[in-house]
Amino acid sequence: MDTLLSAPILFFMLGSIIALAGARIPFPEGFDKALAAYLLVAIGLKGGVALTTADTATVLPLLLTAGLISLLMPLLGFALLRSAVGLDRVNAAAVAAHYGSVSLVTFVTATKVLESSGVPFGGHMVAALAIMEGPAIITGLLLAGATGVTAVAAGAGGGTMSMPIDDGRDEGRDEERGGSLREAVREAAFNGSVLLLAGSLLVGLVIGKPGLEKLSGLFVAPWDGALSLFLLGMGYLATSRLREAASLSARLIAFGLVMPLLGAVIGLAAASALGLGLGDAVLMVTLCASASYIAVPAALRHALPTADPGLSLPLCLGISFPFNILVGIPLYVAMSRALLG
Repeated sequence: MDTLLSAPILFFMLGSIIALAGARIPFPEGFDKALAAYLLVAIGLKGGVALTTADTATVLPLLLTAGLISLLMPLLGFALLRSAVGLDRVNAAAVAAHYGSVSLVTFVTATKVLESSGVPFGGHMVAALAIMEGPAIITGLLLAGATGVTAVAAGAGGGTMSMPIDDGRDEGRDEERGGSLREAVREAAFNGSVLLLAGSLLVGLVIGKPGLEKLSGLFVAPWDGALSLFLLGMGYLATSRLREAASLSARLIAFGLVMPLLGAVIGLAAASALGLGLGDAVLMVTLCASASYIAVPAALRHALPTADPGLSLPLCLGISFPFNILVGIPLYVAMSRALLG
């Protein structure tokens, strides 16, 4: 209950109410993007400073595990989407890639919950966040590419799908899929949000605690207010996407609720195997339970244009994101406490 009554969560609910009322939030143009950039820099700086005292023997296995989970998680999502939901291979691969990647805002909200509860966590979890952004994109493209579907762009927002028949042009298709994979890897590695987060992490590592103290007036003190404003906008956006999600099938909506829970179980098992403390475990569980709505859509928009963003974005933003914010994070804290104490 304390989590639901915290200022950021209340502002998230306020944004939802404004959207349901059919009104608009009078943010100036680009304000939400500026807030997102601020949050990336702030969380990166604090994570980098915390890394200055981190134990390498603990951090390296964690980061390797985080990357491996992101690489393999889409396999589970893909299997469920194909067998239980009945999606075609390309869309199943695209949606699964979203759920193998991570959500910055869900992660940041979880850190705020931990801070409010006085539960410590390590800055290396920010590095885990950065590492888990990209591997799922590669897996998603490999899953889609195995079908013989040619990714042919049709303008900026769509494409055409060819049937997987043997027409003697497999070599050309392999080249197209290879190009799509290279493009997606490049997009994932050089995505602006990923670079900003990783760069801020390095800056924090270099300047250390004394350097951060000099910047505390900008990146520490205003943190709660900036997060509250950002979640106000995210509540509005998520509820707007929820209206679009109403057109999704019941099975796909069920996937959007079940997949975060399956990811949470995987994250909890990994946290237990790695011997993580409570705070780090909660963040690992949260990362595994979250879904991307920034890095993955940007990478797949060009690399897999035949996939329908009208499935993945409403599902991630309209179903899984609010579920994680309002229900998931308190549940993940309780799960971690029950297992790790």
